[in-house]
Amino acid sequence: MERKVRVRFAPSPTGPLHIGGVRTALYNYLFARQNGGTMILRIEDTDSTRFVPGAEAYINEALQWLGIGIDEGVREGGQYGPYKQSERRDIYRHYVKQLLDAGKAYYAFDTPEELDAKRAEVQNFQYDASTRLGMRNSLSLPAEEVKALIDGGHKYVVRIKIEPNREVLVNDLIRGEVRINSSVLDDKVLYKSADDLPTYHLANIVDDHLMEVSHVIRGEEWLPSAPLHVLLYEAFGWTDTMPQWVHLPLLLKPDGKGKLSKRDGDRLGFPVFPLEWHDPKSGETSSGYREAGYLNKAVINFLALLGWNPGDDREMFSMDELIKEFSFEHCSKKGAKFDYEKGKWFNHEYLAAMPDDELAELFKPVLASNGVDATAFAPEYIAKAVGLVKNRCNFVKDLWANCAFFFKAPEAYAEKDIKKRWKEGTDKLMNELIAVLEGMDDWSAEASEPVVLDWIKAHEYHMGNVMNAFRLTVVGECKGPHMFLITELLGKDETIARIKRGIENIHPVEA
Repeated sequence: MERKVRVRFAPSPTGPLHIGGVRTALYNYLFARQNGGTMILRIEDTDSTRFVPGAEAYINEALQWLGIGIDEGVREGGQYGPYKQSERRDIYRHYVKQLLDAGKAYYAFDTPEELDAKRAEVQNFQYDASTRLGMRNSLSLPAEEVKALIDGGHKYVVRIKIEPNREVLVNDLIRGEVRINSSVLDDKVLYKSADDLPTYHLANIVDDHLMEVSHVIRGEEWLPSAPLHVLLYEAFGWTDTMPQWVHLPLLLKPDGKGKLSKRDGDRLGFPVFPLEWHDPKSGETSSGYREAGYLNKAVINFLALLGWNPGDDREMFSMDELIKEFSFEHCSKKGAKFDYEKGKWFNHEYLAAMPDDELAELFKPVLASNGVDATAFAPEYIAKAVGLVKNRCNFVKDLWANCAFFFKAPEAYAEKDIKKRWKEGTDKLMNELIAVLEGMDDWSAEASEPVVLDWIKAHEYHMGNVMNAFRLTVVGECKGPHMFLITELLGKDETIARIKRGIENIHPVEA
């Protein structure tokens, strides 16, 4: 019987969620939804020394903003909980004991100082079959001494007992068969008595098994751990329920070599976190995609194509389209360069495609930050204004620089444009233009444009000189969308008033 698809995203609450982790969560989500499966959010907080307050709430908020839905988790609940590893201590103790009783693991009492001394003594020291009998553990010490140490409260760890010289096979949906000799693996620590918590390796396997996870989809950095995890499934006798492994390609630096890091974002000026993060320890603030003005749909589309492609040249995908098209067959084995400029391009495309009324709502806080009371303008007016300039913008905040003149009449005029476009006699041309405009009954762009252009042609005026001077008086500089779309939205009275103000305040400047 084919297993029901159940996947998990299992971050540690040790700080903000890295954008690489977001992509891992996204691929898990796409695969789950495509197969009618379940998406689990499990908080892996077994390393109490690295816990950061606020990180768990940040993870949940980030996934919610991005539209990555969670079916089971700390907030959502579910029949396989608890979904926070620090609340599953009793469960882990049971499975640690099971491994010990079966001789698949052993107690180790070596102190940190003893381990450091051994590493200094033996180059590339590894705690394994070739060295463990020379260390202080339940394999090398008498049973009575082991019992006495445990009963006396001596701190210990439990290590997996890996048998040497056997081939371990990892079947990966992206990388195919990965084979490794067990002799290169060390006897990893599975549990620490000091904090009564398992390490990642044990907790991860136990939880994946008990939560009936069918596919473990995680970053390439976890590939070296996969052979150990296969051995743990074998040690527990769970080979029939072993998940399908999927190790995703790394996100790489935009330039140079290596994995994408926060330093790359700081250096090149782009976020590496989905949301802004305020570090409770250092007080440092790190930028986030949401606060930088990225649209969540654009971030999802951008990330989806970092390591996966649809098999053709398509780039624009809604979440539903991604769910339909996603497949591991089209995931790359190689790392994906993090092209942050492409991320801006995606944001531009989504912003340009957004309905004007929705974009206007996002623009209102920008208006307020620039001293404009949005309630003084009809919603339709704001929507038309942003609609005329959105194709020129990458972010909502860019709209202001491109359409401020719709909300504030120019108080100054671009000197470079005055030098080029305002000559002796331009004021007379503009007064003539006012007379033409005042005689119009239909102020629509379609009706007003031919009237003005016919007037220019009839008097054999220079088209560029007239139209650019016209734009300078109304906008304050020679830029913006089609002139008659601007005047249509501003209205007849406001347009003429601005031309008159320009005539009074603009004077020729010697080049």
